[in-house]
Amino acid sequence: MNSRQQLRKQILELVKKFYSGEDKDSFTPGEDWIRFTGCFHDQNELMFLVDSALDFWLTAGRFSEQFEASMAEYLGVENVLLMNSSSSASLVALAALTSEKLKDRRLQPGDEVITLAVGSPNTINPIVQNRAIPVLVDVKLGSYVPTMETIESALSTKTKALLLGHTMGVPSPVSEVREFCDRHGLWLVEDSSDAFGSLYDGKLTGTYGDLAIWSFHADRHLIMGEGGAISTGNEDLARIVRSFRDWGRDCYCSGGESNTCGKRFGQQFGSLPFGYDHKYVYSHIGYNFKLTDMQAAVGVAQLDKIGHITEARKRNHATLGAGLARYDKYLVLHAAPAKADPSWLGFVITILPEAPFKRAALIAALESAKIETRSLLNGNILRHPAYSDIQHRTAGALPNSDLITANTFCLGVYPGLAPAMIEHILATVGRFIAEAEAKV
Repeated sequence: MNSRQQLRKQILELVKKFYSGEDKDSFTPGEDWIRFTGCFHDQNELMFLVDSALDFWLTAGRFSEQFEASMAEYLGVENVLLMNSSSSASLVALAALTSEKLKDRRLQPGDEVITLAVGSPNTINPIVQNRAIPVLVDVKLGSYVPTMETIESALSTKTKALLLGHTMGVPSPVSEVREFCDRHGLWLVEDSSDAFGSLYDGKLTGTYGDLAIWSFHADRHLIMGEGGAISTGNEDLARIVRSFRDWGRDCYCSGGESNTCGKRFGQQFGSLPFGYDHKYVYSHIGYNFKLTDMQAAVGVAQLDKIGHITEARKRNHATLGAGLARYDKYLVLHAAPAKADPSWLGFVITILPEAPFKRAALIAALESAKIETRSLLNGNILRHPAYSDIQHRTAGALPNSDLITANTFCLGVYPGLAPAMIEHILATVGRFIAEAEAKV
């Protein structure tokens, strides 16, 4: 071991010692905040981050390659391509489907893409930005994902693809949707940003689609601060995705490599001179959406914890569900449909219209007790000013989406929740409902 390697080892040992000396958080109900989510980590994330910083390789590098390979192995797919955010991943996924390389299956302006009305900008924006038409479907209360019947009702002669979300960790009926897409010749893009580690029919979400979108934002299962990815088992799609991510280059060499195709200076592209350097030929109008290796380094350490993260989220969700079950005459509680085994992102609650209290009052009581809440994504996305005039279609009315917009909120279930925190949440909800009942 040379002197630089020895110094690196000493630095990382000091980082480990630094973490072990951190003050461990205590919790006092009503004084300390219970966050909806938190940065769940240990010394390994810090050590990997510092190790990456010592390389001073400020773009994607060895940690990015390690994460992509490890995540691909976890999912059992051939390709994972890291990006700087899930928004970028969503945009690239839809853009990839517009590639001329897909010939008559390419997504073109005016084609329809079925998606959820209760979603996020990540799912509807890339459809609009690629000049396709979103077809919005309603979701079920409780699971907050669509039924197969609802999806089938959205089909038209213009339908070209589905962009299917797995909301708050609950899988949509993706096995049946896969069969539906195969039957009608449609692309399937899974938005698995909420559902890392979730299963449907015994198979991981993100492995049914032609493409799958992932998020590593600070409020997700695995965190990089910012970050996203696309996974796929289709090598042709992977090359198109890589092209759109990397400026639109036709070349698919990994960073630091050249002439993977063996024809770097021996091809004809458009009106370029024969033999023009393939590394600098552009076949798509793309972007630069790569992330930094320091972000990927944190992800490598996080991926080792996915089993613990999933089990902790399931445990916290089950504890909240058991404690809130007594209030089911007022509340629609979060539940998984048949075949679904969620890695929950949050605990979703819808207040029934006949309840003797409103969402705003319950949220105010929770926030006053220093318990953070969140809306369920954006509710009915069409209610937002940015989407009031977009070209779109709906598969029937959207009554549940509208009710969710008015009456639904979420509590956190992230691994950092201590039992005392969950007890405080349940006690606060119990006091609030008892007081509301006393006023009736």
